[in-house]
Amino acid sequence: MSKPAHPDIKGPKPEWLKVRAPSGENYSKIKDMLGELKLATVCQEAKCPNMGECWSGGTATFMLMGEVCTRGCRFCHVKTGNPKGKIDPFEPEKVAYSISQMDLEYVVITSVDRDDLPDQGAAHFARTVSTIKKLKPDLIVEILTPDYRG
Repeated sequence: MSKPAHPDIKGPKPEWLKVRAPSGENYSKIKDMLGELKLATVCQEAKCPNMGECWSGGTATFMLMGEVCTRGCRFCHVKTGNPKGKIDPFEPEKVAYSISQMDLEYVVITSVDRDDLPDQGAAHFARTVSTIKKLKPDLIVEILTPDYRG
């Protein structure tokens, strides 16, 4: 026997609530480029349904220092583990290059927590932002840093 529908819900879902899977030439080009450069984005790691819309609209959120976080927050779906200090030393240049190819107007830079690094990745974060601004000084860059252990 099937469960009855909730008494307050009547009819099909509204169109604005339905999200199409990301697609299109620009989406495919960006996805391929990020894969080749081995860059992580929050968009991809979180499997965001709005990824295609953001990327084609001039916005993206990059996640620095890999896709493995040293913490295991219960609310988060990012992989947890110990990267053992491994970090891509060319990531700042790769991120800046990707941004130039995506023709972004606004970018958000965040990261996984990296408690395995002596400075928790602060210098890497700073170098990435500096590299981006050298390449594209007018770009709006929003940064969402980890807590660096308080």
